[in-house]
Amino acid sequence: MREPSQWEQITAANPNHSTWYVERFRAMAAQGADLDGEARLADAMVPRGARILDAGCGPGRVGAALASRGHTVVGVDVDPVLVEAARADHPGPTWLVGDLAELDLPSRDIPEPFDLVVCAGNVMTFLAPGSEAEVLRRFRAHLAPGGRAVVGFGAGRGYPFERFDADVGAAGLAIDVRLATWDLRPFTASGDFLVAVLSAA
Repeated sequence: MREPSQWEQITAANPNHSTWYVERFRAMAAQGADLDGEARLADAMVPRGARILDAGCGPGRVGAALASRGHTVVGVDVDPVLVEAARADHPGPTWLVGDLAELDLPSRDIPEPFDLVVCAGNVMTFLAPGSEAEVLRRFRAHLAPGGRAVVGFGAGRGYPFERFDADVGAAGLAIDVRLATWDLRPFTASGDFLVAVLSAA
């Protein structure tokens, strides 16, 4: 029996949380908010027509923006409500329900590896505690040779940056670049957000 993620615990305690989350981003999009910051950085990291895994895709915001730029996108999220919203709002990419700690896309008839794994939206802080290194190992296992992962999350959410660093190493990855934002501002020791570009060590 797998341990539920922190996101699943939140939605179990508040069954309306996922719907609220979906409607929040639909409203922001309708108001013209710029929701593509993560996708712009990811798009700059790969050639046209790349294969991209949107890990913790939620309702599809990042993956859809990447698909619109010509990439082949597969999105995975543990929350079926969010995945259903992604399918409804953003047809085209492949949206799947799944736990990132058990990620095994070849077993789901998606054998091709990915040029890039994108993990945005504080996903790392919503995992089951203690599963983070395994999730990062799963990212590495799904990368094509020379592929990279980009992961972003905030401080003060129960997953210190120092522990992330250790988990990256345990997963056989290395941090190539540290940023403070998705728009390429430099990371500092006092920063409250980390965007890390990872590659196979």
